[in-house]
Amino acid sequence: QVQLVESGGGLVQAGGSLRLSCVGSGSTFSIVPLGWYRQAPGKQRELVATINSFGTPPNYTNSVKDRFTISRDNAKNTVYLQMNSLKPEDTAVYYCNIARNNPYRWPWGQGTQVTVSS
Repeated sequence: QVQLVESGGGLVQAGGSLRLSCVGSGSTFSIVPLGWYRQAPGKQRELVATINSFGTPPNYTNSVKDRFTISRDNAKNTVYLQMNSLKPEDTAVYYCNIARNNPYRWPWGQGTQVTVSS
């Protein structure tokens, strides 16, 4: 089983930036499509960005398009999320996991809290 460890969250003012990292154990991490998800209090977890393993352009949900950038370093088993122009509505716990069109997911990590103050 792949284990996921997210980091890089924090408290930032609106308009600020953060870079999240997620390290995964195991060899399969580098060959599957990956995504960053977030869950705000009282809301369902949503997928905000995805990246595959073979270089086609990433995908983003509309609310983060042009502000967030997902990238990966397969040699380091790490996926990143660069978040710019942060807004209070970006406040959530952020997680990484597989991003495929089926329900299978690795066990969720602890996530990393992002709080954006207005």
